[in-house]
This record gives sequence, structure tokens and C-alpha cells, in this order.
Amino acid sequence: MIPFVTGCGVLLSGVLLAETGANPDAKGKAYFALPFQGPQLSPSQRNLGGVGLLQMPTGRVAAEGQFSFGYNTSPEYQFYTVSLQLMPWLETTLRYTQVEDVLYSEREEFSGDTKLADKGIDAKLRLWTENHWRPEVSVGLQDLGGTGLFDGEYIAATKHLATDGFGQFDFTLGLGWGYFGTRGNISNPLCTAADRFCNRISGFSDNGGSIDYNRWFTGRTSLFGGIEYQTPFEPLRLKLEYDGNDYSQDFPVTRGGVDMTPRSPFNFGLLYALTDGMDVRLSYQRGTTVALGFNFSTNFNTIYTPWIDDPVPTMGTDQATTLDAVDWQKVDADLNQIAGYKTDTVYQQGDTVTLVTQQSKYRDRDIALEKAAAVLANNLPTEVSRYTIVEQSKNIPVKASTIDAQGYRDIADVTYFNPSIQDAVTDAPLEITPFGVDNTQPLYDDFKALSYGFKPHLNQSFGGPESFYLYSLSLTGGGSYWFNRNLELSSSLAINLVDNYDKLKFSIPSDGTSNYRVRTLVRAYVRDNDAYMNTLQLTWFNRYGQNWYQQVYGGYLETMFAGVGTEILYRQPNSNWAIGADVNAISQRDPESVFGVFGDENAYAANTRVLAKGTTGHLSFYYQPQWEFLANTQFRLDVGKFLAADVGARFDFSKQYDSGVIVGAYASRTNMSAEDFGEGSFTKGFYLSIPFDTLSLKPTNSRGNFNWQPITRDGGQMLGRQNNLFGITDMVSPWYQRPNQNK
Repeated sequence: MIPFVTGCGVLLSGVLLAETGANPDAKGKAYFALPFQGPQLSPSQRNLGGVGLLQMPTGRVAAEGQFSFGYNTSPEYQFYTVSLQLMPWLETTLRYTQVEDVLYSEREEFSGDTKLADKGIDAKLRLWTENHWRPEVSVGLQDLGGTGLFDGEYIAATKHLATDGFGQFDFTLGLGWGYFGTRGNISNPLCTAADRFCNRISGFSDNGGSIDYNRWFTGRTSLFGGIEYQTPFEPLRLKLEYDGNDYSQDFPVTRGGVDMTPRSPFNFGLLYALTDGMDVRLSYQRGTTVALGFNFSTNFNTIYTPWIDDPVPTMGTDQATTLDAVDWQKVDADLNQIAGYKTDTVYQQGDTVTLVTQQSKYRDRDIALEKAAAVLANNLPTEVSRYTIVEQSKNIPVKASTIDAQGYRDIADVTYFNPSIQDAVTDAPLEITPFGVDNTQPLYDDFKALSYGFKPHLNQSFGGPESFYLYSLSLTGGGSYWFNRNLELSSSLAINLVDNYDKLKFSIPSDGTSNYRVRTLVRAYVRDNDAYMNTLQLTWFNRYGQNWYQQVYGGYLETMFAGVGTEILYRQPNSNWAIGADVNAISQRDPESVFGVFGDENAYAANTRVLAKGTTGHLSFYYQPQWEFLANTQFRLDVGKFLAADVGARFDFSKQYDSGVIVGAYASRTNMSAEDFGEGSFTKGFYLSIPFDTLSLKPTNSRGNFNWQPITRDGGQMLGRQNNLFGITDMVSPWYQRPNQNK
């Protein structure tokens, strides 16, 4: 936030211009005026999530990457909202609503006194930006694929007005349908185009979760609008809106018998910023109701945390005179601490030293290579003219870089203008023979076959029939042992620390679906066991030629399934596409046994089918488009057979921001009908991947991942394989390891 500056600051600006003799043009005047502007009006969130006034949206969108988490409560609703400006032109909002006066279901044995929880997804598309004469205009869809509680469509235009010393204003005028148009203060203009726009279809299709595009822009229509005012007192802004909703179709009215009749079409509110990333808001709505909320926000695109890090070592003169005199243990320790490279083996070929390593510290390999070059230049004899660093993942070589030793010394000594580590580094080919040093004895070998570690793991879900929030916190321990460079034995165990899964009451889906219970039985695996084995797997990894990769695996592959399988991947260096395939023979594990699997599909319980024996596999395509309007995005398409024997495709779309934060969504559509699938109609979910170096004061290239699937059903579900070749080979064409662009 820019603090409000009084007239003395303006006077200072004038003095500065006069003393320098400047006669700036319009751009120059804007430059000098910027520090002395009053509080600026930036987009703010509405009660239901997304940029807007109180209940109604505006034509504004936030800055790309803006992320907001909000909570708002009133006598009828509690809103939990997450909003993300996914693209410069696309705003997305995810909302959970707890309806205060309506039960989840009338069956007490199913949901007890749990209140109805409604899930909704919104999208706003900016049509054009604001200029001197034109407002910013957006079109939006609310509650996509929901149950119709808040579904509505709108088009809104917003124009900015700045005053000299009296604050700033945003004026909004919009036209709404559905939730935004029940007041019906204007005829639907689309009725003149086709009769189908005159009446709105009630209810929802399939079992919810489907996109009911036949309802879009139909039925009653209303004008709405309002004013947002940024006061000269920077933390405070005021909002006034004319509401297009008369609340006659809200669930508390139609299902709970609550009177929500407005006494006034006008809503009033204020927003007070406690910090740059947190505000509280208070509103008076419908002439009858007080609502209170708060909002946290950050920007995924601009996240950057300065590190407390080791500097690049200065050039010394105490190098070893021969390779035999090098203290390789010290070199290994320095490379690990300073450059993040853990060295497994070191080879010599003529005047080149090759180090086989793993990188655990820097996403930006230029930083890692510069520090590695400094360490090597300070320890290795000057007769070594090149350092080749081979980075591997799961003992598969994925990237090789050669550093010219004299080139780095010139950089360190700054013998020319604006030196850069890139001047001394070239990509090295990864040969078919391991590391290009076939039949060569290593100078140093510190390959460790055994490794292990522990980490916490949180399973959680929202909006279930038994409780709005269900959770399970466990401690997961994992370990691996390499029999040779290709063959790994790995395992992971989980100890359940705390959970509220005792609230889970049902074992058979309430809608009576009879699919293989490949995912809806997951509660039996977690809740019934205080400690359980997630995986116990033998895996063989290899690389063929220049661009082919493979893994072959067998054992207990995940919490619910055992089996054998293989995956292959074709991926070229620095390419924006890849293609892979996997095929698996599987059996469903018995949750009452550590090592047992089901013998037949009726072994668990009557009327509950399990997958005793089956197959699953997919052909997978990865593509990162080069189009400007989809910059830094990735598409993934998996086509094949899913766990419940249904056949179809899963589509995955993800967006990476400058900081490295990745946000994605996926959906599976198969030949399983909506009726057989049950509630939700098809599988869909969202995920967030955050590089820890954006939050930590120390550099690290590890990530934290959060996955959320609104409803767990059995259709469109994939095997949760422990390893994925696309992730293992990331440095071949970086996606997850892209450096933070905010420096």
C-alpha cells in the first residue's frame, strides 16, 4: 500500500523539478507524481468470493496470480472462499457454503444434524480492459456444475474515477441472470433472440457436478450496480450496491422456511485493511441482515523470500597439484553445503573431471553451477580444464553441464565487462553408456545404498455428510535400498496420530451405486488401522538411447492396491512435449491384513464389489503451449482404463507463476454413466504445488503439494503410483524445477 502524502510532499516534488531544470513530458510528470499519490483503489473481494462489491460482482479482475482466502458469515450462510486470478484475463473462485437452516439430508442415520454444505466454482472472463473512455468489462458464470443454489450469470462494466484529495471511486453497472437476476427489474434481452432464454430450468442435471449450460443467461433478468469508494484514509473503503437478487429462491427460503424478503434493494458495507494481506469487512444487507467477514491475500506471481545463504567462494591459490592429492571428502561436503550437489562418484577422462551428483538446494541451476565451479576451481589442480556435472534422479542421468575451468576463472576475476556463469557453461550430451565413462574406475565413490526419512501427512476433506471437516494427521516414514544402480527396494509406513474419522458412518454409497469400490473404501484402510503400510515396492529404472526412459515395478504399489506394472516415457531435452504409457496388473489389498489381497470381488462384504484382479493403464500426453495468452501452462491428457474398469480420459491443466507456484485442475470423463457414478457425476479435483524456497529463508528445491477432490467416487480414478517418470526426468525439460523469476 502507498501511504497518503500531504501537500508538503507535492511541494518537494516541485522544488526537485525546478532545481534540476526539468521540463518533463506526460510520462515524466506521472513518474514524479507517483510517490505523492493518495491511497490507490485496488480490486477487493465480495462476500461470495471473487472481485466485486458485497453480493454483486464488478467488471474488475485482480492482478495475475492474486490469491485470496475469505470467510463470511451471516444468519443464513457461512462462506469459505478461495479465489485465484489464474490468468490475466481469467478469475476462478472455489466456494464452500454451509447453509445454516437446512440439513445435509433428512436421513438422520446418514448425516445426523450436519448442515447442508454446497460446493461451487465460479469463473470470470475479462472481455476488455479500461482506458480513458472505456470501462473494464467482464462476463462471469457463478456456481458452475453445482446444485443450483447460487448459479447465475452476469456481464458487468466498471469505470474508475480519481479525485484530487477526496479519494477514488469505482462505478459498476451490470446485467444479471439466475442468482443475480431474480429481482426481475428488466426484461431478459435475449428473449427476443430465442424463446428458450425466457424461462430458466430449475434443478440440476445428472447427480450434480455437471455444467448445465442450458440454463446460462435464461430466465429473469435484473440490472445491478454500485460504488466502491477508497477514502483518503488508506485502510478504509466503503461500498454501496443495488442488489439484483430478491432471495426468493435461496435454499433457506425454499427448504428451510426462512424469511429472507428484502426490505431494501440496497446493501452497505465497509472494508478495513489490517495489513497489506488481510482485511475485515462488515455489511448490512437487504435492510435486515448484518454480515461479517475477513480475507487473506497474497500474489503467487510475485512471491519472493530473500535467503540467508552461503556466498560464492572467492578464488584462492591453494589448489591441489594433482588429482591424487585432492581431498574428495572435503570437496563433496563443500559442494553439498555451498552448491547443493551431493556427489556419488567422480571420474576422470583426460583433462575433464566428471561428477555424478544429485541437486537438492537450487531450482536455479545457474546459481548451483557457479558455486560448484568456485568450489572445484579452489580444490582441483589447474591441469583440469573442464568440470562436467551429471545430475541424476533415481540414478537416471537427466542433465549434464560442462564448465570451462579457465572461463570460470575469468568470470571470478572479472576480466571482462558483465561476466556471467553462462559464459563458461555448455550443455553436455548424456551418452548411452553410464555418464560417458564406461569401464573407468572412479576417483571417488560415495554412493549410499540406504536412505530413509520421516514427514507428517494430512488427509482432509470438506463438506461431507458426517461433518463439514474431516481430517487425519499421520507420521509417514519412508526408506529405500539400492541393490545396484538400477534396482531399488522402497517402502513407506504411516502411523495415524489424530483424526476425527470416527464420525464416518456409512460403508455403502447412499445413492446405491454398485461399481467396484476402488476409492470409496479408502476410509476402511485409514480409520481401521492405527499403523499401516502404504507401499513396499521393487523398482527397476533405466534410460535407453538419448530420450527413452522406463521403470518396471512390483509389490504393494499404494495404500489400496498391489500389483506389477511398467511405464515408459519419451522426452527430448528442452522440449515442450512428451509422451508416455503405463500398464498394470493389480489386485485390491485387504484393509484387515498387512500383506493380504482380496481373493474375489465379493470378499469384503455383501453388496460391495472389490477389484480382486484387474488391469489399468494409460497413454499420456504432456504439452506446454507456446501461445502468449496461455503462457507458462501445461496440458496433460491420460487416455485408457481406470481402476473401476471404466474407460475414458483424464484432462489436467496447470499454470505456473513466476515464483514457481503451480496451480492445477483435472477432470475424468469415462464410459461410466452419471447414474452409475453417483453424486458429482464425474471425478474432478484441484491441486497446489508450492516451492518451499518461496517460504523458507534457506534455499531448497523441494515442494509441498496439496490435492483436493470435492467428492471421492469410484469412477475415473487412477492408480497412485509411487514414481512418475515425468517428475523424475524433470530436468530434461524443466517444469517443476524452473527458477524463481522474482529476483
